[in-house]
Amino acid sequence: MISVEEALDKVFALVAPTEVEEVPLAEAAGRVLARSVAARLTQPPFPASAMDGYAIAASDAHPGTVLTVIGTSRAGEAFGGALAPGEAVRIFTGAPVPKGAARVVIQEDVTREGARITLGAALDAGMHIRPAGADFAEGDSITAPRRLRPADLALAAAMNLPALPVHRRPEVAIIATGDELVMPGEAPGPDQIIASNAFGLKAMIEAEGGIGRLLPIARDTEASLKKVFGLAEGADLVLTIGGASVGDHDLVGRVAGDLGMEQAFYKVAMRPGKPLMAGRMGGAAMIGLPGNPVSALVCARLFVLPALRVMLGLPPAPAPRLTGVLARGVDANGPREHYMRARTTPAGLTPFDKQDSALLTILSEADALIVRPVGDGPRRAGESVDYLPLG
Repeated sequence: MISVEEALDKVFALVAPTEVEEVPLAEAAGRVLARSVAARLTQPPFPASAMDGYAIAASDAHPGTVLTVIGTSRAGEAFGGALAPGEAVRIFTGAPVPKGAARVVIQEDVTREGARITLGAALDAGMHIRPAGADFAEGDSITAPRRLRPADLALAAAMNLPALPVHRRPEVAIIATGDELVMPGEAPGPDQIIASNAFGLKAMIEAEGGIGRLLPIARDTEASLKKVFGLAEGADLVLTIGGASVGDHDLVGRVAGDLGMEQAFYKVAMRPGKPLMAGRMGGAAMIGLPGNPVSALVCARLFVLPALRVMLGLPPAPAPRLTGVLARGVDANGPREHYMRARTTPAGLTPFDKQDSALLTILSEADALIVRPVGDGPRRAGESVDYLPLG
C-alpha cells in the first residue's frame, strides 16, 4: 500500500489540462479561464459623477456661493459645453463630468430656485468624481488560470469581451460493475441491490465542471466488462466502481490490463477506500474505485475531483482542508489514514458512532470528514483536527 499523498501524486501524473476552446460569455460560468485576457477599453472611459448633484469649478466650492445652472449631464447624454466659474451643470450618477468642473456637490447640499443654486453652509467633503480608468484601463487583464465566478464574468463583459478562452469540460465515463446491481426503479432479485454510487459520482463530477457519462452496468464476466470499456471510448477519464479487489469475481484490474492499462498503483493506506487503483488505458486516465458506497464517494473527493480540477486547467492541489475542534474525544487511529464522517455543531466536530463504509445514510447526514493521520493518538474534546468540508 502507498500513502494518500503518494497516490494523489501518481493520479496527477496521469492527467493533463484539456484543450482550449472559446465560449460565449453567457456560457462561461464556472469554466476555467485558460489564458489571461485584456480589456478592450477603459472603464469609466471619462471622469464620471459618483453622485446626483451639481458639477462646479474648484474656485466656486464655498458655502453660500450662488451659481447659474447652464445645462444637464446624464448617463448616456453628456453636457456638450464647458463649465466656467460661476456656472453649474446638473449632473446624475454615472454621467460624464463636463470640462471645467472639479467636483460634484451633492444635491442635498444645494438650494435651487429656477436656474440658480446656492451652496449650503456645510458642504460635503468629497469630490464625488470617479476618474477615467478608476476601475480598469485598456490593456488591464483578467489573469488565468481561474474558475470564472459571476464577478469575473461581469468584469469581462465590462471589458467588452464577448467570448473567453476556457478549457474544455472533461468527459468522465462511469462504469458500475457487478452481477448484484440493478438500476434504480428496477425490481432487484433476492440477491441484488440497487446501483447507487454512479449517481453520486455523476453529481460530484458535474458540480465540479466535468461531464459525467453513465454507462451500462458491467456484469461479472470478461466479455461484459470489455464491452462496457469499449463504450467509454473518447472519455478523458474512466471511473470503474467495484471489482477492483482480490475476489474471484473482481475482474476490473485483469480486464483493464488485457486492454492495455498501465497501472500506476493499487491499494492505498486509507479508510474507507483501500482497494483503489489507477492507471492509463488508451488515451484516458482510469481510476478504479472501491464498491462500497462511502469508500467510492470519499475516494472520489480525494482523488477524482483533484484530478478533474487539473484537467479543467487548475494547478494540482489536494482536496482543501480546514481546521476545527472536536466536540468529543476519539480513540487512537491505526496504520491507515482515516476519514471519519462527522457533523459540524456549535460545540465542534462530532464524529458519527458508526463509520461503516456501506452506510450511505451516515454520509448523507455528514458535512465533514475528520482526517486522522496514520498512527494518530487518542484525541480529547477541544483538540484541533483537520477536516474536509462536504458540500
